[in-house]
This record gives sequence, C-alpha cells and structure tokens, in this order.
Amino acid sequence: MITTEHLTRRYGGRAVVDDVSFTARPGRVTAFLGPNGAGKSTTLRMLCGLTRPTAGTATVLGRPFRELANPGRRVGVLLDAGAQHAGRTGREALTLSARLMGLGPGRVEEVLGAVGLTAAEAGARTRTYSLGMRQRLGIAHALLGEPEVLVLDEPANGLDPAGSRWMRRLLRGFADAGGTVLLSSHLLREVEAVADDLLVLGGGRVRAAGPASELLAGGGTEVSSLDDAGLARALTAAGHTVTAADGGLRTSAGPAEVARLAAAHAVVLTGLRPARTALEDLFFTTTAPTAREETR
Repeated sequence: MITTEHLTRRYGGRAVVDDVSFTARPGRVTAFLGPNGAGKSTTLRMLCGLTRPTAGTATVLGRPFRELANPGRRVGVLLDAGAQHAGRTGREALTLSARLMGLGPGRVEEVLGAVGLTAAEAGARTRTYSLGMRQRLGIAHALLGEPEVLVLDEPANGLDPAGSRWMRRLLRGFADAGGTVLLSSHLLREVEAVADDLLVLGGGRVRAAGPASELLAGGGTEVSSLDDAGLARALTAAGHTVTAADGGLRTSAGPAEVARLAAAHAVVLTGLRPARTALEDLFFTTTAPTAREETR
C-alpha cells in the first residue's frame, strides 16, 4: 500500500505539490494523471525518498521509503527509463542491481525473459537501445526484487502496440496477484484499459480521485439497433433525451427502459450498455483551469 497525507513541496513561494493525499491499495492499479507541470514527478520523487517534502508524509508499505531495508526487494521503481549506464549491457546493469539486493544471477535471466529482451539485446550496450528496449530494461529493474509495490512513471512510452498490450497484461497480472501499482502516464487510452482507481492532479492539487468505475460512470445508456431512427422516436415519445453516438444512440433512459421500449416497438437491439464518460473528457474537464494550452 502507498499512502500520502497532506504532501506538499514548495520551491520559494510556489507550491509545486500542494496538500496531496491519496492511497494506492493492494490488488489495484492506481493511475496517476495530470498535465505537464501538474506535480506528478515531484510527488513520485517524494514518495521514493529522492525529494524531501516541505510538509506532509508519504509512506510505502507503512513506512517512509528511506526506512525500508533493501527497498528494491519491497518496491519496484521506474522513474526514468533513460537513466541507464550507457557503457554497460542490459544484463550487466541487472546483474549489478541483483548483487546489491542479494539476488542470484538466475533472477536476472528470469526478468529478462519476462520483459521480452532477447539474449542478443541483453548483451548489447544500453547506448544502442531503442526507447522501447530501455523501457523493457527499466521494467526488468523494477521487477527484479520480486516487489510488493510498483511505482512506474510513463512505463509504456516508446512501446509499440504489442508492447503496450504486454504492459497492460503485466500490470493487471501484478495487481491481480495482490500487488500495488501506482502508474503515471499520459497515454489515457492505455490507462483507461487497465486502471482500477484514478488520481488526477492539476496545478499541484488533487482535482479528482476515486474508483474508475465511479468517476467514469455516465448517466443513461448507449444503444445500437437495426432501426436507430425508430428507437429514437420511441425513446423521445416516452420523454427521454436522445443524441447520436458512435455507432448508435445515447439516451437518458436506463438500459432496462431502453430494452422495454425496443421490445414494444419491435426494434432489434445490437448493442446495449450503461453510458460511460471517456477518461479523456474527465481529464480535460478537471484539469482545464490549470493546463497549458497548445499554441496554434
């Protein structure tokens, strides 16, 4: 488990992180989101003992990170995949970390296989690695000590579609086995596919937090049918609002009411589900006052 309470970091008179409190729980993937400059990286650095907070506390597994004995065996961290010794091979880098943690060489080979780095890639100098290979090596470092907690900053950056799918499965499997995952990413669709809980930062403050199922729940129903026009007329006549949606309709009526009206008007349904707010919409709605607009 990861817990922060009133975590704050000031530089001069400016609060980069301002009174941030949250909990990332075992068995769940917690997504940590926010625009550039929101304070995410500073929060993660305070959590991992790299930056001292001005106020508040951050604990991992009930203790400050700095107080954990052999922390690599408890917490797997990836904050910067590019922070690799350019002159070492991937295997050498992992072997050194394994020795520091008291692990045998067999564990190095296990994690190399787990992250999909081939023998040839593991034997190459990291200066020759692509961004995707650096990410895989960084994940290997995080997994090396068989930790209970993962803290990952942009782990899918640079991965191809197959790599992104592999990453989702890895995180889901780690959480389902009882691990705690705190994941920071700008890839909102990847996050939406794997996150159980959401924490959105803007201007150094928490703008939204809670289970993804609750934060992304939208009112009404999304429905498609063989006669969307006829179904729309039936819903409107019954007093429900109806708008066009991708591949069908969105209505204020609940799923049961939609199904009842469809049956009453002999409309065959091809899709029916509760309406859902896109993570992208939640992100921009909650962070708009603090986000930097793109130039045109």
